[in-house]
Amino acid sequence: MAAALRAPGVRFRWRTPAAAGGARGAAAGRQGYDLLVIGGGSGGLACAKEAAQLGKKVAVVDYVEPSPRGTRWGLGGTCVNVGCIPKKLMHQAALLGDMIRDAPHYGWEVPPLVPHDWKKMAEAVQNHVKSLNWGHRVQLQDRKVKYFNIRASFVNEHTVCGVTKDGKETLLSAEHIVIATGGRPRYPTHIEGALEYGITSDDIFWLKESPGKTLVVGASYVALECAGFLTGLGLDATVMVRSIPLRGFDQQMSSLVTEYMASHGTRFLRGCTPSRVGRLPDGQLQVIWEDLASGKKDVGTFDTVLWAIETQPAPAAQPGNACHVFPSEPGASRGYVPCLLCPRLQCGRVPETRSLHLENAGVNTHPNSQKILVDAGEATSVPHIYAIGDVAEGRPELTPPAVMAGKLLARRLCGQSSDLMDYDNVPTTVFTPLEYGCVGLSEEEAVARHGEEHVEVYHAYYKPLEFTVAERDASQCYIKMVCLREPPQLVLGLHFLGPNAGEVTQGFALGIKCGASYAQVMRTLGIHPTCAEEVAKLRITKRSGLDPTVTGC
Repeated sequence: MAAALRAPGVRFRWRTPAAAGGARGAAAGRQGYDLLVIGGGSGGLACAKEAAQLGKKVAVVDYVEPSPRGTRWGLGGTCVNVGCIPKKLMHQAALLGDMIRDAPHYGWEVPPLVPHDWKKMAEAVQNHVKSLNWGHRVQLQDRKVKYFNIRASFVNEHTVCGVTKDGKETLLSAEHIVIATGGRPRYPTHIEGALEYGITSDDIFWLKESPGKTLVVGASYVALECAGFLTGLGLDATVMVRSIPLRGFDQQMSSLVTEYMASHGTRFLRGCTPSRVGRLPDGQLQVIWEDLASGKKDVGTFDTVLWAIETQPAPAAQPGNACHVFPSEPGASRGYVPCLLCPRLQCGRVPETRSLHLENAGVNTHPNSQKILVDAGEATSVPHIYAIGDVAEGRPELTPPAVMAGKLLARRLCGQSSDLMDYDNVPTTVFTPLEYGCVGLSEEEAVARHGEEHVEVYHAYYKPLEFTVAERDASQCYIKMVCLREPPQLVLGLHFLGPNAGEVTQGFALGIKCGASYAQVMRTLGIHPTCAEEVAKLRITKRSGLDPTVTGC
């Protein structure tokens, strides 16, 4: 059975429940289902709704443990409640501030200083999120998916026990179970005061009052996005970077992102790590940190400390392990593997697996990350139990792959398809003040995989038309296309830094997914005058040593 489930092209068959009205093995008092999804985030909901639409009896179990600060939210998972949606809306609020400053150049009579009201913005964002929570509830009801707001843990390989807030227990059995519980931010508990006085992305979007002067610890995309919109809203934001920003992304692009942020008001403390956070009598937070290069200690005061740490060395790191950190870091080699697969590093988010009692079902996890080990078909070590999204080892921590993986899994389970999720060339965007969109390999990954002599990089700086009249800084607006050097020069990766990067990257992602070559991209007509058309003008190679050129008419 296990081998059959793992073989591409094999259709799944639902077995007939042994007990009337329930799944196989369902005992008296248990509720039985064809499919039970544990986790009400994007991937879990997509899987549940797809299976129900295909005629299966489906239930979703979801429960949100409050953050250490007491923040809780409704159905929809990280993306809806404390991730993509509120982040993009607050990013948009910051961009509007830039537009207000540009407006006088275009003839609008706008006062020179326009204050921002955090409370009003937060209320609008939170109301929208709540509407999405309700929308998910309605969609489940419309598709006849049973929703349980209970904390679930495995009793055995076919049964879970759910506990409500007031302690009432419910047993649920299912023929197939999908785990889609996602993850939560990691607190650096070795730092004194981190848990008592710090917040994470679980909290920042639900603050009723402005966070004020904020220290963002970490240089993950979450860290830079939050620091970026805080600065854009007129707040004092400082980013404390232990090693390198945007680990796992193209490092040239990463440098341009942080250069832009620094030139527009975000302060960076590089090569530093905090050692203590304490509260002063006036309510402010005092942070003590160490400069790793000099060993000197420094101190500063902030209103808020936001933990957004991407990675940190795992215990007992072994020198020479393949790792994507740069060779300057102890124990690193020049090999590269994706962050989520790296045995040397612990990621900044903790998978929600510890309370599931996976051992009762025989589900195996990675010894370091505690994420669930899965095969190409999302199956765990137990053939009828699956894991999708952030909780699964080696999967990108992004909403679209989780949604697609959930839908495809449901179709396979229902015998409608044999298609597996393809995790290559997944596009994404970092919503920093100057947005960074990418798809495919970074330059570092391409060189590590193919060798420097087999890689050609085309690049150019450009100036968006909308930056001209307002005389905005465009020195970091940049495009890079990483290709194989041998004809037909297949595109390995595209990196775009500039306005609307997500929209630009989405369009080119299809071409790269279909195996586009450099010549095909050059034959693609641009839409004038847009930033996206600059991609089809790339002629200058980094290998040639020519100076970057501003393109455009």
